[in-house]
Amino acid sequence: MTSGHGPRRARIAFSESAAKQLENITSEADIHALDRALVVISFAPDAGVPLPGDTTGPQLRQYTDDIEAVRILYFVTALRTVVVIAYIEV
Repeated sequence: MTSGHGPRRARIAFSESAAKQLENITSEADIHALDRALVVISFAPDAGVPLPGDTTGPQLRQYTDDIEAVRILYFVTALRTVVVIAYIEV
């Protein structure tokens, strides 16, 4: 028997610098565009492409939505339950 629940979402957390960027977003259209991108990442943390770099820490990824003009840099925790947003561009 399957449960009535859909796929599990990762929790979204913001780095200190991303939280400051978030505070500066005031346009309702920008907030809506960012919200849509965050939903995608929370359901599919691998939606973004890995950025080249050091492999000693978490893999930094970039998600871009050209239609909504959103770019997010983030990494996923080891258990894939939390997505940490490092940078936001709307």
